[in-house]
Amino acid sequence: MKGINNKISIGEKIGYGLGDTASNLFFQITIYYIMFFYTDVFKLNPKDIATMFLLTRIWDAINDPIMGAIADKTKTKWGTYRPYLLWTAIPFGIIFFFTFSTPEAFGAEWSYVAKLVYAYITYTLMMMIYTVINVPYAALMGVISPSATERTVISTFRFVLVFIAQFIVQFALLHMVTKFGNGETNDFYGWQKAVAVLASAAAVLFLITFFTTRERATVAVEEKHSFLTNVTDLWGNFPWLMIGGATFFQLTFICLRGGDIAYYIQHVIGDQEVAGFGKLSSATLTTSYLLIGTFFTIAGAVLTKWFSNVLGKSRTYAAFMLITAISCALVFFLKPHQVIPLFILQFITSFAMGPVSVLQWAIYTDTAEYQEWKNNRRSTAFIMAASLFALKLGVAFGGAALGWILAYHGYDQNAQVQTDMAKSGMHLAMSIYPALAALAAMAFMLFYPLNKNKLDEIESDLQERRKAKD
Repeated sequence: MKGINNKISIGEKIGYGLGDTASNLFFQITIYYIMFFYTDVFKLNPKDIATMFLLTRIWDAINDPIMGAIADKTKTKWGTYRPYLLWTAIPFGIIFFFTFSTPEAFGAEWSYVAKLVYAYITYTLMMMIYTVINVPYAALMGVISPSATERTVISTFRFVLVFIAQFIVQFALLHMVTKFGNGETNDFYGWQKAVAVLASAAAVLFLITFFTTRERATVAVEEKHSFLTNVTDLWGNFPWLMIGGATFFQLTFICLRGGDIAYYIQHVIGDQEVAGFGKLSSATLTTSYLLIGTFFTIAGAVLTKWFSNVLGKSRTYAAFMLITAISCALVFFLKPHQVIPLFILQFITSFAMGPVSVLQWAIYTDTAEYQEWKNNRRSTAFIMAASLFALKLGVAFGGAALGWILAYHGYDQNAQVQTDMAKSGMHLAMSIYPALAALAAMAFMLFYPLNKNKLDEIESDLQERRKAKD
């Protein structure tokens, strides 16, 4: 490797992080509102949507690793991974827009089956374009710098900027929906116009990432290898298997609990008198609950480097997933009028998820380094594709689980008032069920083997090998 500069400028770190802001303008809607959109705006049955979320992952199982293999073999004047940001930014925005546009928003009246087919097609295409742009984007962090320490700092910038998207979705989305629509949160015109704004912003942000970053630790031409070799190497990468399993359960936790928040506060908590604030509507409580959680998550993310320096990356991840599980489970014991304790537990859960979110991708790039060190082959994009698949599988299962729970407990998307049985399902989906997923994520990371000393050894050995190649 010639002329590698391990120190990355602040501007490039921000530029790289803005790519995840773009991705999360869609992804945060997936976590918090996509089930609500499909049930209350699209008027589809939650059981049908749950099945759709799960089945679309079958295709993801194919296209994620294929995209990783394609990206690893791409060679252009812009590098290996950056070009995909340029090529797919605008298609990403267009498909994003159509995914959240109902047939009614175009003046069409379709049957239930036709609407369900439209939802399948647009959601599947959205997941595909998300893969095409995010696999190379995730791999890009692995070649911006060969330094594991520097990548952890970049990851911190990345996830702080994720929270900008989170703030926009949590605070501004429903306000835009009601402003552009008829004042209701389930207005299809409002959703179409609000998402048009977010989709346009996402396309622009991806282009900014392309123009402000560069690749340094490039993948050598002779390192190209077959898909079967990639799969074999990944299966033998024990550190990746551990963080991959943890990611599945982490995202199951996030999507099951996050997707239930709007339902839980609207139907179980309802409008409540809060000491010092007077009577607050369920919509205000929902927005406040999400926003305050975001601020505490940012605080946790900012302190990630300090925690990881003390405990190490994997132990920090595991410890905070345990805290998350406990604080989430305690919600089960709260009554609807106990709003302040509910918010206190939200503070704790959200703060604990900050370091987890930051460390996740830094740990993945460490597993890519480990694989190169172990097998003398580097397949960063393939590893990140497999990692994205683990993430999307967790998203799918978490979203599907919520749909099945709502359907099993009798949620009626056309009813103004839900039954006690339906409310009990929402309560469990906010507490016990996601807590179990958090505990499973913690358990995987207890077996993760790469500590700081081992990573330093790997980094030193790889630097020597790269110098020898030059």
